[in-house]
Amino acid sequence: MLVFFKERLAFLSVPKTGTTAYQTALSARADMVIAEPPMLKHAPVYRYNRFIRPMFKNVCDAEMELMAVMREPISWLGSWYRFRQRPFMDGKPNSTKGLSFDEFVLAYMKGDKPDYADVGSQLNFMKTQPNGTGITHHFRYEDQTALKRFLEERLEVTLDLKRENVSPQLELTLSAEVETRLRRKFADEFMLYDSID
Repeated sequence: MLVFFKERLAFLSVPKTGTTAYQTALSARADMVIAEPPMLKHAPVYRYNRFIRPMFKNVCDAEMELMAVMREPISWLGSWYRFRQRPFMDGKPNSTKGLSFDEFVLAYMKGDKPDYADVGSQLNFMKTQPNGTGITHHFRYEDQTALKRFLEERLEVTLDLKRENVSPQLELTLSAEVETRLRRKFADEFMLYDSID
């Protein structure tokens, strides 16, 4: 998570959406950088609302606009699947080694997910809270040009981004039947992604 106080902007880090590269590029420019532990680096809206927002509101009488990046849902799951294929994950409960992408996605759709498929939800990460705290600026992971332009204009910087924390390259195939089931079960997730300009 990055906070730019003067600009009243907090950049929430949705996992597997390339935000580590932006954190590296902007950490010297940010007023607050939360890089560790992962549960704070990747604090969703509800956690920001409960712990970070009150600090700025109560001490500085300031509200931040929130921004976040969303990845196309199948691509997002593919990134998690590939990320958990890395050799050092071998033998761990959240390794996807030996599983097909179909098997991973089917496990993700279960109510009681196995460890390897328990990767959260972008929709839940960005869910607007009852007090109205929510994402002001949504960006598609696939439209890096718009994201980069927004940050450069808002923060008056020129960004030099490097790829970081990249998942292994694998050819992924999702069967039509599993994709149909995923789109039906997580229709709201796909709808949110499709709504981003």
